[in-house]
Amino acid sequence: MASRLYHQIKQEVEPEPYWFPQLPPIDPSLCYSDGFHFSVESSIENFCTLESSSANGSYTAYNSTSLVGFSPNGSPMSQQDSQSYPSDLRHSPDNNGGSPISGSCVTDDVSDLRDKLKELETVMLGPDSDVIDSKTSLEMGTWRLVTDAISRGDLKQVLVFCAKALSDNDLLMAQWLMDELRRMVSVSGEPIQRLGAYMLEGLVARLASSGSSIYKALRCKEPKSADLLSYMHILYEVCPYLKFGYMSANGAIAEAMKDEDRVHIIDFQIAQGSQWITLIQAFAARPGGPPHIRITGIDDSTSAYARGGGLNIVGKRLSKLAEYFKVPFEFHAAAMSGCEVQREHLQVRPGEALAVNFAFMLHHMPDESVSTENHRDRLLRLVKSLSPKVVTLVEQESNTNTAPFFPRFLETLNYYTAMFESIDVTLPREHKERIDVEQQCLARDVVNIIACEGAERVERHELLGKWRSRFRMAGFTPYPLSSLVNATIKTLLENYCDRYRLEERDGALYLGWMNRDLVASCAWK
Repeated sequence: MASRLYHQIKQEVEPEPYWFPQLPPIDPSLCYSDGFHFSVESSIENFCTLESSSANGSYTAYNSTSLVGFSPNGSPMSQQDSQSYPSDLRHSPDNNGGSPISGSCVTDDVSDLRDKLKELETVMLGPDSDVIDSKTSLEMGTWRLVTDAISRGDLKQVLVFCAKALSDNDLLMAQWLMDELRRMVSVSGEPIQRLGAYMLEGLVARLASSGSSIYKALRCKEPKSADLLSYMHILYEVCPYLKFGYMSANGAIAEAMKDEDRVHIIDFQIAQGSQWITLIQAFAARPGGPPHIRITGIDDSTSAYARGGGLNIVGKRLSKLAEYFKVPFEFHAAAMSGCEVQREHLQVRPGEALAVNFAFMLHHMPDESVSTENHRDRLLRLVKSLSPKVVTLVEQESNTNTAPFFPRFLETLNYYTAMFESIDVTLPREHKERIDVEQQCLARDVVNIIACEGAERVERHELLGKWRSRFRMAGFTPYPLSSLVNATIKTLLENYCDRYRLEERDGALYLGWMNRDLVASCAWK
């Protein structure tokens, strides 16, 4: 009671410039003794929220049926109870009559009253009152930073403040900032506005504990498989990331297999099989003739949707290509997740030189922090037991695996800011296909990283240093990269913006945008 009385008196006497910014009121019916509770209906359609919006900054992404809705003026309100509540923050918590406390006090001498207040504080709260003052000053400082960022239109900083509020379980602050962010983001605006729209979607999903539902339901409005394949192809063409990964891996495989007559390639995520088109062509031109090539393609149902069918489609496509270039060829399909792969699924044969390809795949495997089965390291040990001649690794250079929510949010924000900026120099902002590419190929990953936890968070990237540790623990040693391949990739980059950069460091190749590494590639044996 003493503490409450002190804060009530202190609130009365603070001069106007020190009032907190006006916050939208939250529905009192949502308050429980254990904190705020937000219920979300499970209708899957209501989570298909990544819709295009105009370039004026509006964002129509919020059709969720969360119990906490938003009134026409932007303030939170319950869908079950739309009555208004007083919004003046100077209402006393104990003032049940609803009348505002007067801005004046028993004396006009504010400094004198403050002295008396300090004396009262010392008597009632003891020496620990300095801690309260420090905390209040800290909160006031934070409020000033938040309101300053909003007034400047600093979207990136407001996103950070919102994520921090959510991390600290400050739900009122988080919801207020989400309301502000809705006015700032746009899927057809600047790169940070576009990324901000998807990161805001992830924050809303996390607040409502519906991240998994949204991540899965984003597929309920997936385009037709032919369209999705088209979007993936556009991303492949406009950004060099996939080409870089495929070329660097293929170069290592071609170098390792240059004297082999029979080659078996195990691709742990074959997708469309596009990576192997150039390698088959390269083997066809090899002096002395091409080797016999057998490819084992592993993939799950996600890629099957984009293909419009099973792995037999990939097998037929590559078989026709190999026949055209007169390369002896076999294809073996293993339609399963990497978590399900066992030695018998790989059909390794004596007399074949083995290459294993992990291109943008291993980060989807749960590790020891998710499951005691630790499929990430299990697969590496399994592959090592097959005695491969070369193993290629291509991964996004990002740290989102075991990082707690807030640092993971910051890492995702910085990584995808560079990604969206690089797309911006190639595709016009109003280009409909650019919006589709970002929504269908990138947004789902962003939402998953931010909103989901545990086994439901499948986008779990690690930095190359961590991958090195895993490969070494499994018994691998580094395989040197070919200088010829590196020169070829540098030539490839000349066709793109000069802000891309290629760097060879510690036996690996890094492709980056300006000062940010985005993709790393290396090889092992």
